[in-house]
Amino acid sequence: MSKKLIIATVVVFVLLAMGYWYWKNTALTPEEQALQRAEENTKVLTESTAQGVLPTLDVQANPVSNLPDANPVNKTNPFADIKTNPFQ
Repeated sequence: MSKKLIIATVVVFVLLAMGYWYWKNTALTPEEQALQRAEENTKVLTESTAQGVLPTLDVQANPVSNLPDANPVNKTNPFADIKTNPFQ
């Protein structure tokens, strides 16, 4: 009975030691946490300051929107609108 108790105690101790080692290696250091917070704050500040500063794009400000259609392919077939069924 004492051998089983010793083995169980050793197994529990090893599992606890492995869990502590894993927790220490995956936990962020204070420097890494501060860097992560600064990164998030920079994104928020950039998004909030750019909202009122940038001009809105006007659809009518496009100088090319009123150009005539210069594509000759659309005008080559004068019978394009005629629909006939050859099997009637």
